[in-house]
Amino acid sequence: MNENYMGEDYIVIKAQENGVTIIGLTRGKDTRFHHTEKLDRGEVMVLQFTEHTSAMKIRGHAEVYTRFGMIKAESPGGGGKPEK
Repeated sequence: MNENYMGEDYIVIKAQENGVTIIGLTRGKDTRFHHTEKLDRGEVMVLQFTEHTSAMKIRGHAEVYTRFGMIKAESPGGGGKPEK
């Protein structure tokens, strides 16, 4: 582990439907999946980009909060409505 590494910004993901998938992708020469989480409607996860995580893929209807604002992720196939 790099002792000089300083953590990056946090992001928050709030699931708007059951089964939202968050996939962490590695940093380095080859980008690979290294971690997967599933959230159900209303669940919130706080995440941070790290020395090992360079990207995250979010599949499903969710709100993603960053220091730049909020982004809405849609369900695969486009525009699915959140579950009631």
